[in-house]
Amino acid sequence: MVHFGFRNELKSQRLKQRKMELILGLGAFSVVFAGGMLVLNWPLACTSSPNGSQDSSRPLSLPSAEGSPHFELCGMVRKTCVVDGDTFWLDGVKIRIADIDTPEISEPKCDSEYELGMKATYRLRDLLNEGPFELSSIGSRDEDRHGRKLRIVVRNGRSLGDQLVSEGLARTWSGRREPWC
Repeated sequence: MVHFGFRNELKSQRLKQRKMELILGLGAFSVVFAGGMLVLNWPLACTSSPNGSQDSSRPLSLPSAEGSPHFELCGMVRKTCVVDGDTFWLDGVKIRIADIDTPEISEPKCDSEYELGMKATYRLRDLLNEGPFELSSIGSRDEDRHGRKLRIVVRNGRSLGDQLVSEGLARTWSGRREPWC
């Protein structure tokens, strides 16, 4: 019985240590590059309709590839960066990709969840950096309970969430979290 508790404690310490290494490593990386990033002001939640009101149901197109934002993994500064496989910041606004769920990296339940979560995180960063995309709302909810904007990310008519699902790095959102371990 003591041995089992000790194993769980070691596993917990190992996950905490990995998390701290990730935070410290990414924090130093982002500080070095944060000053050199060009961050443009884009409206995120909506576009304006002809009468001046805000319409969050219409998609938002970002500028061409030359003017697209550049994403890194988030560190201490969170302006335009990727948090994990289904969450990112764009110009200071936190966005949750509404059509998928990816493994957790901040509080994984097992090593395989963490590893798959990191793969999804890096892949989302790469996909967002491939060029312009659109953000569109889904249903009637604008934000989740954590204050993140709920959006579908689309490029050339295809959901980037669907692409992560097809690559085995995410699941289609079912309305509730499912275990990854």
